[in-house]
Amino acid sequence: MIDPIALSLGPIKIHWYGVIMGLAFFLGTYLARYNAKRAGIDPDHVLNMVVLIIPAAIICARLYYVIFEWEQYKDNLFDVIAVWKGGLAIHGGLIGGFLAGAWYVRKHNLPFLKLGDVLIPSVILGQAIGRWGNFINQEAHGGPATEEFMSHFPAFIREQMYIGGQYYHPTFLYESLWNLVVFAILMVMLYRLKRFDGQVLFSYMILYSLGRFFIEGMRTDSLMLGHTLRVAQLVSLSLIAVGVVLLLVYARKSRQQSDHSQQSSE
Repeated sequence: MIDPIALSLGPIKIHWYGVIMGLAFFLGTYLARYNAKRAGIDPDHVLNMVVLIIPAAIICARLYYVIFEWEQYKDNLFDVIAVWKGGLAIHGGLIGGFLAGAWYVRKHNLPFLKLGDVLIPSVILGQAIGRWGNFINQEAHGGPATEEFMSHFPAFIREQMYIGGQYYHPTFLYESLWNLVVFAILMVMLYRLKRFDGQVLFSYMILYSLGRFFIEGMRTDSLMLGHTLRVAQLVSLSLIAVGVVLLLVYARKSRQQSDHSQQSSE
């Protein structure tokens, strides 16, 4: 088992979870600045937004998780702020980050959809990296797996997924790999296939949510509504539906504008 504490400096303990999340934020910010510059957007706006988005995302991710797991925290309120133990809900983080980013974009009159296309590859890259924090904390795993099945994975993953005398599916890994695939698709789309603003953002909503829906069904620690409804699956289905509608609507607008431009030039 991997020690969740990366470094101890007297009473100060630095957790691997925090190190991994810090790496995700750093790489995501670097990539977003690069993409912004390529898109003709002042990269300083990215740094200004990150100052708002990161704390908003962390706070909302934690609140989202705590709300659905209130029975676990109501008798020990100190644990509400113990984010180093895990318990950050990605959908909550997306809500917080979106609200903070939208406020900044509106205040500075920036192109919302164009900036969304620039930033969203950083989001999915950060999610891919962040899932390894769940690996360290032995959380967000799936149901029991056989030793034969787990033999296909590297030893360090097998050992970390051996919990209480039982192997468990490394669903953190499944989602991390899926997110990397989505990241690659979005980057190709951003630089090669983009036809209209919002295309990359809406595609993220669909592709990420598609993988999350199926992987969530394998997990044993899902946030629940009642005893049968998994919150993440409901949110994923909603994001897929909204993403498909927006993608179709804006694709149609783009075609109409293109046709109008061609007619005007004839």
